[in-house]
Amino acid sequence: MHTLYDSLNSGNGYKGRLAMHLLRIPFRRVQMDLRGGESRREPFLSKNPEGRIPVLELGDGTCLFESNAILHYLAEGTPLLPDDRLLRAQVLQWMFWEQYSHEPNIATVRHWLLDLPPDPSRDALEQQKRKNGVRALEIMDRHLGQHGWFAGGRFTIADIALFAYTHVAEEGRFMLAPHAHVREWIGRVQQQPGFVPITHGEGYTPR
Repeated sequence: MHTLYDSLNSGNGYKGRLAMHLLRIPFRRVQMDLRGGESRREPFLSKNPEGRIPVLELGDGTCLFESNAILHYLAEGTPLLPDDRLLRAQVLQWMFWEQYSHEPNIATVRHWLLDLPPDPSRDALEQQKRKNGVRALEIMDRHLGQHGWFAGGRFTIADIALFAYTHVAEEGRFMLAPHAHVREWIGRVQQQPGFVPITHGEGYTPR
């Protein structure tokens, strides 16, 4: 059985958690005490030398880190990852974009507001990240105005990767109201069989 080292509030951790529920892959979940520094100490550092969650530990003890690599591994051979060469590349392009242009802005501002005390020295950087985050939402909205999903004409791990922090963007004071296509897409993701919210902290055990 897989083990997911995770933190309940983490969108990056939620990606793998959601994918395994959708795919009905058995796993257990370990909540990491990030504020207490648990991820910066052994034995966790032997699983990910960067000291960050999430980490997916496979049944043989092999560990995978980086949330989108975990998604790619879990989705291999399933409808969440197309076989077609071009469609697969399009899935990956949106996942790379998520980590470069989306998550560093929307997720970072959300983290600052939810988890850290106010710090005036961050104000200028926060405004820049907020501007970039709004631009990311605008790009998504334009794409979704012409496509139901991000790649392959169907729900894939590209949608999971982008959903994780987009659906909680308002916790970072990013307004979703102006982005009707994004809001409609969020609703479609939430209707997928096996969907669980980010607040769901249990692993998956077949019944």
